[in-house]
Order: sequence, then structure tokens, then C-alpha cells
Amino acid sequence: MLKTTRSLSSLTTLAALVFIAFAGQSVQAEAKVKIVRAFPKIKFTRPLHIMHPNDGSDRLFVIEQRGRVLWFDNQSDVENYYIALDYQKATGYVKNEEGMLGLAFHPKVKENGEVYLHYTAEGGMKNVLSRFRMNKKRTIIVPRTEETLWTLKQPFWNHNGGDIAFGPDGYLYIASGDGGSRDDPGNRAQDKTNHFGKILRIDVNTKSAGKAYGIPSDNPFANGGGAPEIFCYGMRNPWRMSFDRKTGKLWTGDVGQDLWEEVHICEKGGNYGWPVMEGFVRHTKKNGERAEAAEGEKLLPPVLVYDHKKGKSITGGYVYRGKKIPALQGAYIYGDYQTGIVWSVRYDEKAGKITEGPTYLGNVKQLTSFGEDRDGEVYALSLDGQIYTFVKK
Repeated sequence: MLKTTRSLSSLTTLAALVFIAFAGQSVQAEAKVKIVRAFPKIKFTRPLHIMHPNDGSDRLFVIEQRGRVLWFDNQSDVENYYIALDYQKATGYVKNEEGMLGLAFHPKVKENGEVYLHYTAEGGMKNVLSRFRMNKKRTIIVPRTEETLWTLKQPFWNHNGGDIAFGPDGYLYIASGDGGSRDDPGNRAQDKTNHFGKILRIDVNTKSAGKAYGIPSDNPFANGGGAPEIFCYGMRNPWRMSFDRKTGKLWTGDVGQDLWEEVHICEKGGNYGWPVMEGFVRHTKKNGERAEAAEGEKLLPPVLVYDHKKGKSITGGYVYRGKKIPALQGAYIYGDYQTGIVWSVRYDEKAGKITEGPTYLGNVKQLTSFGEDRDGEVYALSLDGQIYTFVKK
């Protein structure tokens, strides 16, 4: 078994110090913000993500879990949406964590028409990342243009991750869960030779030997020591990640198991602890075993956690950079799928910690995802088929 250089006592001390710091943050009872339906005349079926195409238009695209990609004009009174792609026959939606999971537009989509989809196939037991091309008006994703770039066979049906996003560096980031079941039975998230429990980073504009994509030269294991696609690792089920459009920081929500839900600001090469740690606590598996990190590994704590009295399934969000609500400017908005609670916090870059919040913003039942439009306004999606947004009280 691999060993860690940190003793249990030092881990416990770290956990106590960080928890005390978190507990001592300023907690506001409620912000002067309310959550309202953004487009009350349209409704979707199990929507999982919303985003703008980054092509200068003010359209919004929504993916539905069963396999459709839809678009509509970003107007509050819009009455119709249009089908960009119906891929329900190819998408393996079976239970609750599979299906069409991620959507990302190439930074130069206006010139090349490229769009990327992350979905499950084979009854939900295989993750597929593919490149498609759109028509000239960028309203249709053409099925016959599909190029499969990456696949991952799953040992269990759950913990598929699935989010994808282009970073400010132009590379594509891929969120991948630990393979499923309880306790990460294969310790996959700590195993640097696989793609489970990781954030991956690839170059879709080049090809490395034997791959349909390129490996960024500064990836942590580009030259050996682990899977070259890895950007960071040690996650259980990263559910929704986003780049702060001002700072470029990568924020990721990581769904917990027994005690804690977590948010990370992901660093290149960072190890976020699972299944050695859950939140700030040393994790013990149901069979009494404890996973270990590799010798010399530094385990990075989350920037914030909340316990299972507040919620049991985090939905990672966005740093608000819109203009409609100045009071939210620079605040990270996130929430919980189970309870529907939506919060905001403020992170001090220089201090390296949360300095304000959590602040209660409202509730969204069965909160599946957040997204933002061209102007940085943030939206929240619900399995009830509605899209919500934030307005001043």
C-alpha cells in the first residue's frame, strides 16, 4: 500500500485549523437578491447545463439529460426553443447520473463551427467525448460530423462527472468521477495512471502520438509519472466546474459521500485528497480500511465545505461577473441538488481563503447546474424543467 508523509495527527490538526477558519467566516442570513424564473414561457426536460456559444450572438444553449441540445434567444419573453441536436438514441441515460452531461463551444466556434459534447453510451457504462461541427448559422449540430476523441469505460453506473469547459489557455478541461460505488473501491482517484477522479486537460487543436488530441506540454505528467491528460486529481465526483472570466481560476464542486460537500479552486498538479480525505476529515471506508496517498504527496484542502445537515449533493457554480446585481459582483454562486439551497461566498485571492459568506440567496428545487450568458449573468437549472436567474429584491 502507498504511504503518505503526513501523519494522522498532522492531518487532524490541519483539518481543525481549516475548519475553525471556515466556521469563523462572516455568515449573512440573506442577501438582497431573489431567484425568479428567467424564461417562464418555455420548459425543458431534465436540463443539465446552459451556456452561450461565445460567437457574438445572444443565444443560449441547453442540454437535456436524455440527449437533446436546444437553443433559444436570450429574451425573458421567449416562447420557443429549437433543436440543435437530438442524440437520444446514442446517449445512454438509464438511472440518474448518466446521459448528455457536458457541452463546450470551441473558442473559435465562429470560424470553425466546432462544438464538443460529453455523454454516456453503452447503457451509461462508457463516457464519450466527441467533436461535432455546426451549420453555418450555428443553429444545428450535424450528427454525421461526430469525431470521437476520448472514451472511458466505467466500472459502475454512477460518478460520471461529465462537465467540459475551455479554459483561458484554450485547452479543453474534462471532469471525470472516481468510477462509482462507495469509498472509491479501487482507490482510482489517487491512482495517477488512470482518468478516474480527475480533471483532465487536452489540446483539441493538435494530435499527440496515438491520440485524437494533443497533450499540453505543461501538464503535470506530460513527460511521465502518470496519465499525461491529468491536470489535477483526488476527486470523488466533480459536478460542475467553471472558469472565473476575470481571474481565470477554475472552480469545481465535488460531491461528497458521508459527511462533507466540497468546493475546490483547482491548481495544476493538485491532489484534493479523495478517498484519503473527505473535506477536512480523514476518511475511513465502510470495511474499516483507509486509503493512503503516495509518499510525499501534499493533499490540498477545499476552499469551502458544508456538512450534510445543509445538503448532500453539491452543484458547483460560477463567479458572478454580470452587471445587473452589483452586490453579487465577484461572489461565487453555488448550491445543493438535494435541498435546493443556493449560496454565495467571496474568496480573497491574496488571503487565499473565503472571507465572506456563505450568504443565502434562495432555493431552486432539484438544482442540476448553473450557467452564464454572454454578459456574465448567472442562471440556475432545475429538473422541474425551469431556468432561474437572480434579480434585486
